[in-house]
Amino acid sequence: MSFEKVRFTNQRGDQLAARLDRPTAEQPDAYALFAHCFTCSKDLKAVGAVSRALNRQNIAVLRFDFTGLGESEGDFSDTNFSSNVDDLVAAADFLDEHYDAPRILIGHSLGGAAVLKAAHRIPTSEAVATVEAPYDPEHVTRLLDDAIEDIKSSGEARITLAGRSFTIRKQFLEDLAATRMEETIRTLEQALLVFHSPVDQTVGVENAARIFEAAKHPKSFVSLDDADHLLSDTTDAEYVGLVLGAWARKYVALNSSDERSSEGQVVTHTEETYRTEIAAGRHPLVADEPEEVGGTDAGPTPYDYLLAALGSCTGMTLRMYADRKDWPLDGATVRLSHETVHAQDCDHCDTSEGKVDRIVRDIELTGDLSTEQRERLLEIANKCPVHRTLHSEIDVQSSLRAATVEAG
Repeated sequence: MSFEKVRFTNQRGDQLAARLDRPTAEQPDAYALFAHCFTCSKDLKAVGAVSRALNRQNIAVLRFDFTGLGESEGDFSDTNFSSNVDDLVAAADFLDEHYDAPRILIGHSLGGAAVLKAAHRIPTSEAVATVEAPYDPEHVTRLLDDAIEDIKSSGEARITLAGRSFTIRKQFLEDLAATRMEETIRTLEQALLVFHSPVDQTVGVENAARIFEAAKHPKSFVSLDDADHLLSDTTDAEYVGLVLGAWARKYVALNSSDERSSEGQVVTHTEETYRTEIAAGRHPLVADEPEEVGGTDAGPTPYDYLLAALGSCTGMTLRMYADRKDWPLDGATVRLSHETVHAQDCDHCDTSEGKVDRIVRDIELTGDLSTEQRERLLEIANKCPVHRTLHSEIDVQSSLRAATVEAG
């Protein structure tokens, strides 16, 4: 995965800060637009985890800060639910102009209500997902507690949420009160996926029930079991992204993958840890290192993949040869291990000093094969293309590619 920091202009002329999380593959299958929760930001841990899970399914995600929040310009006190919807439409227009139009809309908490509203103004969207979203945006007023009366009498009040202070004005409350969601949800033309936790203490699960009941098919509901409102457990957020990506493929017209060859093109991306995202043609993979050497053990090591390449190539080559000869090979199991040994301990190595890499390959053949057939297949195993590559001279040519220029 990789990311770009970008900025775009909303309808009021404010510059909004955004981050485009891109999959490792050169061409994403689709673009998604993510709306964060009330007073949160694009950098909320859960938002990042959902985006990464979608990236691994070759879906790019644009997440941005609403007006007056995070790194975006503007005065938060001048905003309301309607302006959030306007910001979403501006973000969709930006994606459409500079990358590709968003086909998936995702909203967390109040952002979920916002994407339901914005979907009617983003014609390219084909799937909408809400996460812990309120049925009625006015639900947010429950977070304001005693400030409600001050806002109504004085026109505004200063509140503190999650350790941060915000000014809320009367127009914010009036805009929430004027918002009606039943018709919005009932006339939604996109496929809908509702995520909600039955133990959410901030937005009760009854909100998900009302959203689901109001919507037409196709619609789906996924319980987040014991997740909290902010999905503070990363595994919950990753689960949302994993399920969402798989679900969306049924309803979203994905970009053509003809330009991405499934053979011979591999792209890897490594960021803060050893964890490395891999795009092998159209297939997403992940590599990592064990925890004892500083990794997170999220996937096989690079040497594991090397052994996997040799083992799979061996099996395919034996299958091809046996089929050509019409031999009764039922299956081939290849077990491999890698180690570094002293050259002096290798009887058939050309190198006599230092250390050499040793790969031990154990091949198990099943089927009614004769001894001669088994011996011949062992010879053929040494002729598999990856085996020959490992034993031949390899020319690796490296160069530096210019970093991606930040979009404006």
